[in-house]
Amino acid sequence: MTQARRYSSTKGFARAASLMQSRIRTASESRGFAVSRLLTHWAEVVGPDTAAICRPVKINFGRGKELGATLVVLTTGPQAPMLEMQKDRIREKVNACYGYGAINRVQITQTAPTGFAEGQAVFSPDRRKRDAEPDPGAVASARQSTDSIESEELRLALERLGSNVIARQAKGPDRRQNRKDET
Repeated sequence: MTQARRYSSTKGFARAASLMQSRIRTASESRGFAVSRLLTHWAEVVGPDTAAICRPVKINFGRGKELGATLVVLTTGPQAPMLEMQKDRIREKVNACYGYGAINRVQITQTAPTGFAEGQAVFSPDRRKRDAEPDPGAVASARQSTDSIESEELRLALERLGSNVIARQAKGPDRRQNRKDET
């Protein structure tokens, strides 16, 4: 008494990436990206430091005899000079992603993003974590300086401020102070 095996019309679960692959390819091809990996894995292609300050916008294919294409990257104003110096390295890494010399030039633009980068308009570098625990010597020195203050809130606030100031002085001279001395 065997039951007849039921064949399903579906093949089971599908990966989300495979469901979106055709839409991503269509959108990226409309901007000139033959390889959508350049968009989806930008940080891996150019490195996390460069990816934090710029995004690829489109690829322009030259008219006429010019070989190769121009990669247009978007960045903010202060980052543009730094990115300008990295153009050759970006071009080499993008060409390595394509597997041949597809990109001839890298153009930097500082205009507002459209299309792919709408949710990524702000390029902000990751903030380095500050020391969670201040130096115990700085805390003790600040506590000793604020013992005579009666208000608990004010005393605690001044202790925090004092310990930060003492810790910063222990690290070395302040850059702003050095600038004032130079003028």
